[in-house]
Amino acid sequence: MTARTQRPGIAFQGEFGANSDEACREHFPDHKPTPCATFEDAFEAVRSGACALGLIPVENSIAGRVGDVHHLLPDSGLKIIGERFKPIRFQLMANPGVALTNLRLVASHVMALGQCRKVIRELGLRTEIASDTAGAAKALSEHPDPTRAAIAPALAADLYGLEILRRDIEDAHHNTTRFLVMTADPAPPRPAPGIPCVTSFVFRVRNVPAALYKAMGGFATNGVNMTKLESYMEGGAFTATVFYADVEGRPEDRNVTLALEELGFFSERLEILGVYPADSFRRP
Repeated sequence: MTARTQRPGIAFQGEFGANSDEACREHFPDHKPTPCATFEDAFEAVRSGACALGLIPVENSIAGRVGDVHHLLPDSGLKIIGERFKPIRFQLMANPGVALTNLRLVASHVMALGQCRKVIRELGLRTEIASDTAGAAKALSEHPDPTRAAIAPALAADLYGLEILRRDIEDAHHNTTRFLVMTADPAPPRPAPGIPCVTSFVFRVRNVPAALYKAMGGFATNGVNMTKLESYMEGGAFTATVFYADVEGRPEDRNVTLALEELGFFSERLEILGVYPADSFRRP
């Protein structure tokens, strides 16, 4: 058995060559990237011990939150131990020897197609939705066609033997995805004192008038910076709204302690999903 196969696994959703795969290789070079067909499969790979970690996208600066992940996180049994930010760069690729003028159609994930509209329109290409970006590149490699192209990360071109015809074709160059690092350890060690932290949690407020307003008041009066607050329905019930939140600091900080105590008073559920170092990308 080689040293490479002995590396601990890190699960991601998608094919080899996807943005998540690039992120795994960039941020966790000592781990073996392990592709999973769905987010559920990626969570299960970590939960079962098949992989030591998971790297899961939670939001994008253009497309917004990854809705499926918010529903899976609270009941996953996993904990968040880190975050990573990855600038997203898309490449237009085709089979070797194909010229831009030959292209008639481009395939990719629906989000990638939407984020590369300018080049698609400039070249007059029809679009085809694929399950993911790297999957589109893999399909083109397996079924060569001089009239077709794929939009995917540069890694996919390397892995599947495609040529990049146009580089960095995303409409907005600030396009960035935030990933969460997940572990099955139910009580992972907290970051060392002095390290800036983020605390992520979910809560459901009590069904009383102004409960959310009152619950949020504790963060304002105690000077806690809430960087994210999102709601989603639980179990298809319009009255059972759950909130996902990120705040700066850790629960043992006095101001965060007081804010969470006040939140708990007005909530019927409060669960800490993780306390982890704030990625340096957050700093100006």
